[in-house]
Parts: sequence; C-alpha cells; structure tokens
Amino acid sequence: MSNVDMIKLAQDAIRTVLFSAAPMLIVSLIVGLIVSIVQAVTQIQEATLSFVPKIIAVFISMLIFGPWIFRLLTQLATDLFTNLNLYIY
Repeated sequence: MSNVDMIKLAQDAIRTVLFSAAPMLIVSLIVGLIVSIVQAVTQIQEATLSFVPKIIAVFISMLIFGPWIFRLLTQLATDLFTNLNLYIY
C-alpha cells in the first residue's frame, strides 16, 4: 500500500466523519443561537435552559438525517471491504 493510498483512505474517513456530524452540529448551533437571543431579550439567564431545546433539535435532526448518514457510513465500509486486498501486502 503506497503513501498515496493511505492518504486517500484517511481523507475519505475524515470526510465521512465530518459529513456525518455536520447536520447535528449545524442544527445545534442554530438552536443555541436562537435560544441565546431569546435569553438575552427576555433577560432569563438560566444556564440549563439552552440544553433541552438543543437535545430535542439534535434528536430530530438525527431522525431526519439518519438514513443519509447511514448511507455515508455504509458506503465507506463497503469501499473499505471491497478494496481490502489493496490494503494488505
């Protein structure tokens, strides 16, 4: 296995991790920003108030984006197992 193959394999793995985590992170960021704005406007400075909407939003985004994430992970695993003979000397 050459260095180019190892770098491509690492790039594919990192890209898959980033793409699979991005929807939940973006939704959590947006919900956190909205809750922070509401807290600033209403002057309610409760620290635990932001966690419940974020958890619910992340759970809903996992339900929505779950099949797409599963497809990404399945595609990476299929590519790994298909090209397994190239990775072993």
